[in-house]
Amino acid sequence: GSNTVDIIDPATYKVVGHFDVGRQPQHVVPSWDLKTLWVLNDMGDSLTKIDPATGEKGETIPVQDPYNMYYTPDGKHAVVVAEAQKRLDFYNPQTMKRESYIRVPCRGVDHMDFTASGRFAIASCEFSGEMLKVDVLEQKVSGTLPLRRDAKPQDVKTSPDGKVLYVADMISDGVWMIEPNEFKVLGFLPTGKGAHGLYASRDSKVLYCANRGEGSISIIDFATRKVIRKWQFAPVGSASPDMGGVSADGKVLWLSGRYNKDVYAIDTGDGHLIARIPVGKGPHGLCVYPQPGRYSLGHTGVFR
Repeated sequence: GSNTVDIIDPATYKVVGHFDVGRQPQHVVPSWDLKTLWVLNDMGDSLTKIDPATGEKGETIPVQDPYNMYYTPDGKHAVVVAEAQKRLDFYNPQTMKRESYIRVPCRGVDHMDFTASGRFAIASCEFSGEMLKVDVLEQKVSGTLPLRRDAKPQDVKTSPDGKVLYVADMISDGVWMIEPNEFKVLGFLPTGKGAHGLYASRDSKVLYCANRGEGSISIIDFATRKVIRKWQFAPVGSASPDMGGVSADGKVLWLSGRYNKDVYAIDTGDGHLIARIPVGKGPHGLCVYPQPGRYSLGHTGVFR
């Protein structure tokens, strides 16, 4: 990548700011208290602060291997997903000093979401094709769940009713449904090539699945747990939708184009491409901000 951050004005679909950060920034993460955006410089072993009110870059602080970052629902811990170190590191969210860590028994831990109670985190292990159940209160791994031998699970999202976790799998080209309490697979939904990022609609009725390998979005209905439509918003092979979020009014789905040096703004009414915005190389964890919500659970903006 270009080791930079671009700031886009959602009203004009134009880049209005640009600055350098540390090596290999992966995601832009809203803090639990919604006051700070953190740029996770994975290979740079650091976080760079952004003031969301002004868009200005602030201080950079040392944090080891921050591929991704989440917050426990009670706000007591920032959980740094140290993928290369095979660890989940628990930090004080105010001081960003590490307080404890969990070693994980899998390869490529990268994305997660929390159960409805907030007691457990369910995490994907990209390089070993399995899921982890982590007791965040006791800070221990309480279970593992293999998906299939060559699976490559990515983003994880809890359904609005808390009964199902959806897991995008870029090798299986679809989404696994997992029951979080018994920690078992309920089923699989084929979506499209390279299923990757998962985002709930503003009304919480559907889940958008970005199919990175084919430039499409599949829409999963939460009530029926079925794929109800697909938007091919760009010719196959010309777009690589990855991570992002939904606008505050719910009308636009924003996604980074990982291999195309661009960002996509997609109309959630009919799925057409509103804008395609050139940005730096290797865009990944796009954050749409601010958002409705009481607090942030991290990643590019999971709010409760």
